Amino acid sequence: MRDWIFEPAKALDLKAQQEAQERQQQLTKPLGSLGKLEEIAISIAAMQGGAPKVDRPYICVFAADHGIAASGVSAFPQEVTAQMVANFANGGAAISVLAKSLMAPFDIINLGTVSATDFPGVNNQFVAAGTANMLEQPAMSSEQCDKALAIGRDALLNAKEHGCELFIGGDMGIGNTTSATALAAVISGASVAQLTGPGTGLDSKGVANKVAIIEQVLAKHNASELSADQLLETLGGFEIAALVGSYISAAQQGITVLVDGFICSAAAMVAVAICPSSRDWMIFSHGSAEPGHRLMLKHLSATAVLDLGMRLGEGSGAAVCVPMLQVACKLHCQMATFAEAAVAGAIDEG
Repeated sequence: MRDWIFEPAKALDLKAQQEAQERQQQLTKPLGSLGKLEEIAISIAAMQGGAPKVDRPYICVFAADHGIAASGVSAFPQEVTAQMVANFANGGAAISVLAKSLMAPFDIINLGTVSATDFPGVNNQFVAAGTANMLEQPAMSSEQCDKALAIGRDALLNAKEHGCELFIGGDMGIGNTTSATALAAVISGASVAQLTGPGTGLDSKGVANKVAIIEQVLAKHNASELSADQLLETLGGFEIAALVGSYISAAQQGITVLVDGFICSAAAMVAVAICPSSRDWMIFSHGSAEPGHRLMLKHLSATAVLDLGMRLGEGSGAAVCVPMLQVACKLHCQMATFAEAAVAGAIDEG
């Protein structure tokens, strides 16, 4: 049922990429003077096959609980996941405010919280009431992982039907930094201690316990011997699997992905390990304040657009970054060239 995740991504339009690079050299500015904004515009042009634009962002937050929370890896109880899902739907969360500000469609998909979320505005697609405790057994069965991946794919296809030009996946799930750290450690080869942070607010003792738990999990499952999709089954969460499915599907459909922070970057690592060409369709929005995020970006050969010290999740950092991408595209398309502006010669860099 998951054969589709191994299909390659759509190829970038190299002709459009070359044309965008040439246009950047003709605009009325010193070469390279707009820095990362130039790179963004060129990248999006290659993805879209022409003049870049980000008029239609689409935001989808995936939520689920994690059985590993029972091992004391989070500062908050699992009930908070469902409570925050309610807050998303009621418009009170950061991502809710940001989606409204961007006038972006906003989906909330609950794949499996311990507490019910039967109220308007939430798309309940339950896989189970949270994953199993991966300290005791694999986090999910093959069938559950298949279902979660497909939910992510279907969410992306729904976004495409609504004219999505830029897909933002968000996450909510108490315990999910533990799953994300475990996945990142195996895929990157970095130590658990280097990657582990406070998550929702653990103190130093709590972080040390989290490190110990993750190391036990990796040893129990002989994680280094597992394939990327097997890792996702064993160590992941339903919402992380949905993110992976949405990212791979976006790349296959030719839709730009704006990756959020720590959890979403772990999902991106899994997606790229499964489907390497999906990396071409990812832009990394911000540098999370979680200590291990820098190593995750390094593994992905990525540089974040912004670094605001954020670590909220929900897709919030990506949503904050959208106006920056829009500005990059408008500068690329609307600035005059030297010829158009009747400016002679090149401008010295200053």
